[in-house]
Amino acid sequence: MIHHTWDKSNTIKKIKCVHADAKKFVVHHVLTPGKVYDVKNETDEFYFIIDNSNRIGGFKKEYFVEQ
Repeated sequence: MIHHTWDKSNTIKKIKCVHADAKKFVVHHVLTPGKVYDVKNETDEFYFIIDNSNRIGGFKKEYFVEQ
């Protein structure tokens, strides 16, 4: 149950949100284009970050560029 401690784990890298125009899900409430986020975990398809709601969220990599 490692996901319970991701918010306290070290930051892996920083990423910048480039857009919040999702085709299927609503993400513009929790992502701000131009804002830099700390990556807490990463998979092949997703970044797990602390989003604008101050909670861990998993988002597709297409919304971000690496810093």
